[in-house]
Amino acid sequence: MYRIDFDHPVSLYFVGIGGISMSGLAEILADAGFRVSGSDSSESAMTHRLESKGITVFYGQRRENITADIDCAVFTSAIRKDNPEYIAVHEKNIPSLTRAELLGQIMRNYDMPIAVSGTHGKTTTTSMISEILLKADADPTLSIGGMLKSIGGNIRVGRSEYFVTEACEYTNSFLSFYPKIGIILNIEEDHMDFFQDLSEIRRSFRRFAQLLPADGCLIINSAIPDLQEITRELPCRIVTYGQDPSADYRFDHITYNELGYPSFDLLVSGQSCGRYSLQVPGEHNAGNALAAIALADLLAIPRDTVRDALYAYTGADRRFEYKGTVGGVTVIDDYAHHPTEVAATLKAAANYPHRALWCVFQPHTYTRTKTFLKDFAKALTLADKVILTDIYAAREPASLGASLGISSETLLGEIQALGQECYYFSTFDEIENFLLKNCIKGDLLITMGAGDVHKIGEKLLGL
Repeated sequence: MYRIDFDHPVSLYFVGIGGISMSGLAEILADAGFRVSGSDSSESAMTHRLESKGITVFYGQRRENITADIDCAVFTSAIRKDNPEYIAVHEKNIPSLTRAELLGQIMRNYDMPIAVSGTHGKTTTTSMISEILLKADADPTLSIGGMLKSIGGNIRVGRSEYFVTEACEYTNSFLSFYPKIGIILNIEEDHMDFFQDLSEIRRSFRRFAQLLPADGCLIINSAIPDLQEITRELPCRIVTYGQDPSADYRFDHITYNELGYPSFDLLVSGQSCGRYSLQVPGEHNAGNALAAIALADLLAIPRDTVRDALYAYTGADRRFEYKGTVGGVTVIDDYAHHPTEVAATLKAAANYPHRALWCVFQPHTYTRTKTFLKDFAKALTLADKVILTDIYAAREPASLGASLGISSETLLGEIQALGQECYYFSTFDEIENFLLKNCIKGDLLITMGAGDVHKIGEKLLGL
């Protein structure tokens, strides 16, 4: 494998540089003195940010972009082998790395690399940890899977020993990492276009836990079934959090304010350690906060600093994000695209002031929709009224839906069979017109999904 030497910066080319993670890594390496360039299919806020920092971005991926002066190319898992730049890199025998391999090598440049994994909650928990380290003046380097207001983006380059990143299990990416502290928030079925079943996913998380050194630590949710299967015989320290009475970190006496934001008593080894309040909704975020608090204790950050930082955190981009109000209708946008995430978001919304709760849901990928069809239907019944868009194919070919026999109309039938009011429209314009006619003052509208469904709320708000 090609090795990045931070003492001898070279020329790196990122294929798909506009992605949330790729753009962050490109920025870190450019700041470290590497000559960085790359390509993407279209312009975006990410590519404009990179260009403002002197990074060359080509729009459209072409063979001629791959020149002899490139020392190493970096690919995301979304780049196919028939991509013209992929072909050119291999024809010219230019060394290459996957995004995950590069991220792992960057982690080795820090004394305290921290990796946040789990099927859900990675961006929120990484953001909470980021706020804590910033409040503690720890000067961390941060790589977040969403936009964080306090750093004006998804990346921050610091000068300390701390490097914090999300660690995704898809294609076993996180097995290329070198964490000293690892966090596992949850382990559930997802990415079934790559994994065969839940057992294979659990084996992947087990291998991630085994990456931790003897002087490292695993922080893990005690609610994960058969926890010992993940933690057995690990050489590192293990810290648990959750609602299990045996967990090292727990919350008690949880209450919600008028916006659905929780407050709770922190219990550490059964001892009360003060009350914490959040400005993000839902019990699931209280759990995310426990993981962040456990990490802060490992790093000896004062509890008052942690308490203040968690209260100051108001959410990352597309995580129950308040977008505005139009005609007395509150518009929220959320990235939820797994049944557990959908249910958690809608449960949190139940504590938010509203008359009727509308959810415009954009299913994400054909394989995920087919795998979790009945689970999605059940989760969406937590809304009062549901509107479905077409499935967002993402990395999957458009023909896959037909071959799998899955569409948004399939999901529509499942939801209506549960007695839920649900509608399907094939275009965003139709959805927007329907909402304008049927949403009334006092309603809460959530646009939900990992695709471009956020555009519907933004169009209604005139953004």
